This record gives sequence, C-alpha cells and structure tokens, in this order.
Amino acid sequence: MKIFLLGFMGAGKSYWGKQLAEHWQLPYYDLDEVIVEAEEMAISDIFATKGEDYFRERESMLLRELSRQEKFLISCGGGTPCFQDNMDFMNERGITIWINPSIQAMVERLQRKKYKRPLIADLEDEDLVDFVEKKLAERLPFYQQSKYIISSDTISLDTFTKNIEHA
Repeated sequence: MKIFLLGFMGAGKSYWGKQLAEHWQLPYYDLDEVIVEAEEMAISDIFATKGEDYFRERESMLLRELSRQEKFLISCGGGTPCFQDNMDFMNERGITIWINPSIQAMVERLQRKKYKRPLIADLEDEDLVDFVEKKLAERLPFYQQSKYIISSDTISLDTFTKNIEHA
C-alpha cells in the first residue's frame, strides 16, 4: 500500500498519517519533517535563505525518493501537490487522499498553533479566514485530483479504512 495524504495546513494530515500508518503497519513519513531533517533547518529558514523554488525542488526530490519503497504512508505538505507535477506523480504511484475539513475547522486548529506555522504566524486571527480561503482556492484544482476525498470535520479511523483497504 502506497498512500499520500494531502490537504491544507490544519486539515489533520500529520495526525491521521500517524494513526493510519500504525493501523496499516506502514512506514510513516511527514514530508515536511523529512525536509527539515535533510536540510538541517526549519522550513521557514529554508524559504528565507534559499527561497521557495529551492524548497519545492527539494520537496519534490525527497517525495520521489521516499516513493521508491514498496509500501509507505506520506503526509505531504499543503503545497506539495501544486508543484513539480507532484500530483500526477503521486496519482501514478499510489493512493492520494485529500483530507478536506471545513474552513472553520482548519482555522480553529490553526489559531491554536499559529506560532508553529511561518506562513500565518504574523496574521491576525481575523485575517486567517481570508488567508485560508484564498490559498485553498489556489490549491483546489490540485487537491481535487485526489483519488479519495474525505470531507468531514469529524473523521474516524473507520472513515479512512472502509473504502481504502479495498482499493
């Protein structure tokens, strides 16, 4: 089983990635964490010192490297599907699952941990909804290419497993 979890920041990719990898007994990778480890610097520092183009190239290279394995579950960064033909690559190599909770659910999660997210750390809470709506609209054409879409604010392990295990 080769699974790629997709979605906007705050969608729950890291949380569900760990749960599902354990359930399906798959090696688990959080792509952002893999990049941080490989580069030995925070993503915000990579963007600041080397630029977004460098980050996206590195992200794509590491995604392809991890995907050579027989089985895995990768929680992708929110922008991963939108660059370097990554969405086509992931759909060719495995099962793509877009976790798509409501904007309000994502905003509430992001407000609690804003300090951990460089893209939104300096935004006022009242500007967060507009930011999420705008960014999500840009990424929708990519996310919508996922093989599975889970649109719910209350997801359970059963939500994932009932259809995907038979894929």
